[in-house]
Amino acid sequence: MSDTDTRYMLMALRQAELAFDEGEVPVGAVIEHEGRIMGQAHNQVELLKDPTAHAEIIAITQAASAMGDWRLNGTTIYVTKEPCPMCAGAIVAARISRAVWGVDDPLRGGATSKFQILQNSDLNHNVEFEGGVMEKECRMLIQSFFKARRAT
Repeated sequence: MSDTDTRYMLMALRQAELAFDEGEVPVGAVIEHEGRIMGQAHNQVELLKDPTAHAEIIAITQAASAMGDWRLNGTTIYVTKEPCPMCAGAIVAARISRAVWGVDDPLRGGATSKFQILQNSDLNHNVEFEGGVMEKECRMLIQSFFKARRAT
């Protein structure tokens, strides 16, 4: 884990904390290109009443707008939780070069845990990836959210 990965994952964690505070599943995403943030977001499914309003999707939309292209070559996306199949597919479609996440999702993970979308040889783009960056902090935030939810 590099200092750069830690720096951007901290930003993604801040986004996830915003989601937590808003009653959303606490997932945050940041997209970086050449040292600049191109997009950053948190889950907004409940707020927008939109099942596609995941942090990754919103951040990809922002990055495409900022870069003036749907092809996000040379970018890295930092996400607090392994992307779901929808988000992993969007990461591939956007031609993001690298994905970094905090905690794996063994039940629904679309990157490597349950489905291997990022490195699927049948797709026209493969994404380098690294999981487990700031895993403890990411896991604690998600567990705190669901523990509080079960208590109500």
